[in-house]
Amino acid sequence: MTGPLPLAGIRVVEFSHMVMGPSCGLVLADLGADVIKVEPAGAGDNTRRLAGSGAGFFVSFNRNKRSIALDLKSPRGLALVRRLIASADVMTENFRPGALEALGLGYEALKAENPRLIHCSLKGFLTGPYEHRAALDEVVQMLGGLAYMTGPPGRPLRAGASVNDIMGGMFAAIGILAALNERHATGLGRSVKAGLFENCIYLMSTHMMQFAVTGKPAAPMPNRLAAWAVYDVFDVADGSQVFVGVVSDTQWSAFCTAFGLDDLLADPALATNRDRVLARERFMPRLRALFAARSRAEILAECERIGLPFAPINRPEDMFDDPHLAHPGAMVPVTIPGGGPARAPALPLEFDGVRPGLHRDIPKAGEQGIELCRELGLGEDEIRDLLAKGILTVEGA
Repeated sequence: MTGPLPLAGIRVVEFSHMVMGPSCGLVLADLGADVIKVEPAGAGDNTRRLAGSGAGFFVSFNRNKRSIALDLKSPRGLALVRRLIASADVMTENFRPGALEALGLGYEALKAENPRLIHCSLKGFLTGPYEHRAALDEVVQMLGGLAYMTGPPGRPLRAGASVNDIMGGMFAAIGILAALNERHATGLGRSVKAGLFENCIYLMSTHMMQFAVTGKPAAPMPNRLAAWAVYDVFDVADGSQVFVGVVSDTQWSAFCTAFGLDDLLADPALATNRDRVLARERFMPRLRALFAARSRAEILAECERIGLPFAPINRPEDMFDDPHLAHPGAMVPVTIPGGGPARAPALPLEFDGVRPGLHRDIPKAGEQGIELCRELGLGEDEIRDLLAKGILTVEGA
């Protein structure tokens, strides 16, 4: 994007780790806010060193931010971070309940010094009997019914991405933006809180309301009766799989004509989608045989030609070669640990046809600590003393 970004001039101080808090900060940072990540002195955020499925967390959610690494157990480190917060519009945190309050960094203490501060807590649960429980994405997926809906009966499965963490971060960003807008009128900040569990329940709302409307519990997705007659994954001739949906009577007509199923199109017992849903066992074996005899490329090309919903069954690593994601702006160039280049998905928004991109690479732990100290008015001698005592640290210095 050219020119000032939408949130230019907004300063955010972020106390967060893992996914939920950093994903909130990423939204704000990509939109132009000056997001300052406060990390522990020394090696910084532990998320930097996760292995396995956590290896991509830090590089996914911390671009476009500045980092300062401080020893908050030191009175001087704590005083410095309070000074930083006093300069901020927003503070975010996703640590265990009471952790920052014990350091005097709770909302009630901070708003006395900065009444305009918007304080956002990203927690496992909102107010209620569970609010002091620890939570992870798995926990709320199991508790909230998402795992039950994802797996086959008797085999609850977590979703294949941290959907609640990321969406919870998005809701936190929405709350922050609402509070910033309100501040234009009142001049005052506000406490905002986003909940991981409540986010999962929001995802479950259609299944809950299905029960309210029909009186029948929603079946797990692998066993559900779909709303559409053709809404399935099919094996194809080259050993791969495709998804195809036929979700209207017009699409049914186009599908049957394109794939040589004129007799099905002429059958009055299959005239409407409702008829076809109830008669799936009659024609689905034929459709599966049809797809199994054709190549993936042939099927996808035909579905695109006639305007059906379709997709090859891809893996995450396939996305680096996806032609749509090769379009300028769809991916953001970043530097990953070890110094290598990589491309990460951009924020899924366009402004006047342009995607927000990279204006600051993923920071090293404490990389901007010295420049932030200078911005806060600290002298060079004081900065050197903080560095010498390990209160302020910079990776590689």
